[in-house]
Amino acid sequence: MMKNVEDLLIYKQYIELIYYTEMILDKYPKSERFAIVTAIKNNTYDGMRSLLSAYKEYQKEKKYHYLNQLDTTLKMLKVMIRVSYKRKYINVKNYTAWSKKITNIGNLLGGWMKSCQRQ
Repeated sequence: MMKNVEDLLIYKQYIELIYYTEMILDKYPKSERFAIVTAIKNNTYDGMRSLLSAYKEYQKEKKYHYLNQLDTTLKMLKVMIRVSYKRKYINVKNYTAWSKKITNIGNLLGGWMKSCQRQ
């Protein structure tokens, strides 16, 4: 078993997602600072909280609950990114890169969730 959450690939990719998100959000118009920017940041950090909670949890049912929360958070994040693209806050390159990062995390998450289900 791994000693540290920092050793998990999903954790490393999620940290990269946070860095990318923070960088992209700096480009948003000032008028959106307290609307969609705040929502995206909160959602991103809520996802990390769910990931950390799942890592710390021993009971598979509870672990699955946190992973399911993370899955919902990622889906919501994709919606907000799509809205950002439609409103032209980000370009197609940003949209594609951001979505790809979320999809990669989602794929890792799917494997983790399967390992928590009863055999």
